Amino acid sequence: MSVITNVLAQAGGSQDTAKAIKSIALGVGAGLGTIGPGIGVGYIFGKVIESVTRQPEMRDEITSIQWLGFALTEAIVFYAFIFGLIAFFLG
Repeated sequence: MSVITNVLAQAGGSQDTAKAIKSIALGVGAGLGTIGPGIGVGYIFGKVIESVTRQPEMRDEITSIQWLGFALTEAIVFYAFIFGLIAFFLG
């Protein structure tokens, strides 16, 4: 049994309450897991605009690197969500 279930059982809570708390924790964890990548994506696009403004002749190369950075940053969101699901179903 998970820690949340143990605490609720000692406090007289039901399994439905434990499931509700686990669902809320999953939502909060997934939400917090998107804050960092959101900041990272904004930073990437801001720097791309700055770079293209300074060296417009390198636009194609900068854009290809931009999309790689974007994809790697967005992967963090999926990792956070999957880890939250694993914790939800195994916890």
